[in-house]
Amino acid sequence: MQLLGRRRECAALDRTIAAVRTGESRVLVVHGTAGVGKTTLLDYAVRSAPGLRVLRAAGVESEMELAFAALHQLCAPLLDLLHRLPEPQRHALEVVLGLRTGSPPDRFLVGLAVLSLLSEASEQTPLLCVVDDAQWMDQASAQTLGFVARRLLAESVALLLATRDRGKVLPGLPDLEVVGLRDADAHALLNSLTHTSLEGPIRDRIVAETRGNPLALVELPRGLSLTQMAGGLGLLGAGDTLPGRIEQSFLDRMAQLPEETRRLLLIAAAEPLGDPVLVWAAARRLGVTPDAALATGTDGLLTVGEQITFRHPLVRSAVYQAAEPAQRRAVHLALAEVTDETTDPDRRAWHRAAAAPGPDEDVAAELERSAGRAQARGGRAAAAAFLQRSMQLTVDAPRRIRRALAAAEATLQAGDIDQARHFAELAGRDAGDEFPRARAELIRGHIAFAAGRTGEAPGALLAAAQRLEPYDMDLARETYMLAYGAALMAGAGDTMQAIARATAALPPRDGPPRALDLVLAGYGELVIGDRARAVKTLRQAVVLMAELPVGDALVWGWVANGVPPSIWDDAAMRALSDRQVAVVRAAGALAHLPLELTASGMSTSFTGDLAAVTAIAAEAEAMATALGLPISPYVRLRLTALRGREPEASALLARTIAQAEAAGEALGVTISQWSAAVLRNGLGRFEQAMAAAQASAAMPVLWVADWALPELVEAAVRVGEIAVARSALDRLADSAGPCDTDWAQGTLARCRALLGEPELYRTAIDHLGRTQLRAELARAHLLYGEWLRRNRQRSDSRHHLRTAHEMFTAMGLEAFAERSRRELAATGEVVRRRTVAAAVRDELTAQERQIAVLVRSGYSNHEVGERLFLSPRTIEWHLGKIYTKLGVTSRRHLRDALPHDSAAAD
Repeated sequence: MQLLGRRRECAALDRTIAAVRTGESRVLVVHGTAGVGKTTLLDYAVRSAPGLRVLRAAGVESEMELAFAALHQLCAPLLDLLHRLPEPQRHALEVVLGLRTGSPPDRFLVGLAVLSLLSEASEQTPLLCVVDDAQWMDQASAQTLGFVARRLLAESVALLLATRDRGKVLPGLPDLEVVGLRDADAHALLNSLTHTSLEGPIRDRIVAETRGNPLALVELPRGLSLTQMAGGLGLLGAGDTLPGRIEQSFLDRMAQLPEETRRLLLIAAAEPLGDPVLVWAAARRLGVTPDAALATGTDGLLTVGEQITFRHPLVRSAVYQAAEPAQRRAVHLALAEVTDETTDPDRRAWHRAAAAPGPDEDVAAELERSAGRAQARGGRAAAAAFLQRSMQLTVDAPRRIRRALAAAEATLQAGDIDQARHFAELAGRDAGDEFPRARAELIRGHIAFAAGRTGEAPGALLAAAQRLEPYDMDLARETYMLAYGAALMAGAGDTMQAIARATAALPPRDGPPRALDLVLAGYGELVIGDRARAVKTLRQAVVLMAELPVGDALVWGWVANGVPPSIWDDAAMRALSDRQVAVVRAAGALAHLPLELTASGMSTSFTGDLAAVTAIAAEAEAMATALGLPISPYVRLRLTALRGREPEASALLARTIAQAEAAGEALGVTISQWSAAVLRNGLGRFEQAMAAAQASAAMPVLWVADWALPELVEAAVRVGEIAVARSALDRLADSAGPCDTDWAQGTLARCRALLGEPELYRTAIDHLGRTQLRAELARAHLLYGEWLRRNRQRSDSRHHLRTAHEMFTAMGLEAFAERSRRELAATGEVVRRRTVAAAVRDELTAQERQIAVLVRSGYSNHEVGERLFLSPRTIEWHLGKIYTKLGVTSRRHLRDALPHDSAAAD
């Protein structure tokens, strides 16, 4: 068909191809109603791209439940390049494409693998990737390609996707809307197709009714007489739509074909691969031969060759939807019988399910096996669909309940919370035994947690754990741990008390205790107030957690991140959080990384290495953005508070507190108020610091509330609220006293010194000097120097104040540095203000700063790309811009040009 009136669209496609030829990447979502010409425009782009390697795929409505079906079409020609990918990425992609067996890979690791694969292929020849009918892609492929589309930048890759609904499948991507032809072009197309002379009003009416839709202009007048076109085309019913009218025109044409031809069309509509061998094999089972079916042709509705294709996707949908249910079942049964059970078991199972007139245990079992294969490939949506259909075909009550529970779990993993809740409720309602009810309760608890219903989740998980005890004690203990995690986030003190009582009553396990058992026991002892016993128990837990199995680390390891700070063990806190990040990263469980990186950033912040903290925060935020996951800005809050940037920190604090209070998330409020107390103490605004520290310390969030106590002691002493300070010191002594770590004893000594025991300042400095807690050590020097100056020991005070000022300045703790500078000035020593490198802050973009920090820290382009979800080629492209802005030429020079507190660039 000649392209008419598409100059704007063709120009956009021409620009896309031209950019790719110059080494850039482009993404364009071409969207518009059915028949408007999207496929024709994709074909134009392919014809306009000589010298580019073209990869094509298309979504097929009947394949929407088959995981990674569209991705397999697109990537199949590139499989010879798999060996160039990093091992975790190669393994993930091979599993989802069915090239090897393995545990289900993280879907975002699959996305990174596809990005790397396209990047590698584009090193040889620029790529043009074309995906038609994207609205019918399977969910796994759509998520992966959406992920890739948002990360392409400098890979010489063009990704063109055609879909009917703007943003429904691939939201937020650059788009090109295709609308009907303008009147002049629509008239020209209509004139080229009609061989009779139509009067002007008739042509105008046809153009108006079709809205310039090219397919409608081609198809609707076909076979109609002049009288019919003049009198009937414009009489659309109130419920009619243009796609529906086009489909009806196809059906009208199909009605004129012989029975054998119509049956062939239905077989082809139900068989998504377009494989003529399968179609003819099924046709023969239904008594249809090629001679009979093709004797009079197909009126252009179907092309039979090396591949069987329809005139338009609307032909397929019209043929399939118009068939009687019995006819569709017969066709699917024939296709199931000719589909190889060994090479394509999942498609065979799906055909059998579509052919089933009612419950069928054999088919249900086959669907269940297909779900297992889908889960092994990481196809969560496909597994959910298989299990849902399997449950619907099951009569036996126990099997039906078991499959309903499996469907609920798989559906939750696929992200469909409402459907997951539906199947969990079905299982709980129909279950005749207590164990399935307990499992349904557990799923409801997970659903509440995933849905952000912070107040509901702790109680639901506690109830599930209690119901699970008689049937699966290990699962019950694991559920109690998750209940603790939910309760800690919600600040649900009553629920924590209930969990503590329940776990204390659990019978002892045979054999030596596991990390899980010790953490549960230790948390329970913390909650009921037996601090000395809790410290002993949690110390044993720390030892075992150094070798925590991957499965435990992924399921409940995030809850156990609180063990080291509960016993004031700073070295174990950093080691555990770093191990959790390494384990999650190695397992490819990227969806867990933002949370684990947040814990790592918080633990690292105590060392005062703000550049490292900023790199961690940047990775966590970039990953959360790429994965479409929410992330709490706790690390960013901590950074801004330590730096003392009041306007930036205050705005972030207010926003975070409001969001946390609205969500019922006490942990967020506690961390925010603690950060506010640190900020205001650094700025010397002690009344505000005391109020914030009191608010944080009052929250029932165990160790985080304890972190606010030193801030409360300092602020209260400075404003003369000695009773408040002593009460906070008593609480701090209860928390840190039983712990013999240098962090605990140094902090306790520093606070006691503030309350009238100044000789303990040296003790605090000695203890904190044996840790890596540089910020805490610098604050001890500052407080001691302030006390010495106020007691007229200026010479001695200068040493401690100078030490504090140098440490704060080197770390980038600007407010504390200024506070120590003012104190030094009061002793008569002149100290110039020091500022961080503003040029870096002003010239580098946020993403460039992230990359620069990671490269300066020694990461390769591949490693930086994995952390920021970019290809190595894009990292190199960014580095070129960074070098130019900083006036350097190499990674070695970058280390010198970038200030140590490069995080200050934020």
